[in-house]
Amino acid sequence: MDYLDRLIAERIDRDLTQREVAAVINKSQQGYDHIEKRRAKLTIEDFTKLCEFYNIQPSYFLGFTDDKVPLQ
Repeated sequence: MDYLDRLIAERIDRDLTQREVAAVINKSQQGYDHIEKRRAKLTIEDFTKLCEFYNIQPSYFLGFTDDKVPLQ
């Protein structure tokens, strides 16, 4: 499972739509769909915003840990 798989799983677990998450990183739903389908890259700035939005340490999404530790 890579970081995108974990981001997708977190979105689905929280019952969020692609449109809702896309708004967090100032993208269209279609633009975010391209990221989830690996047609477009997720920038580090947008990744950081998503970590803040979900309040989860980046180490979880990057696969260094399986614990969803909140940001400090």
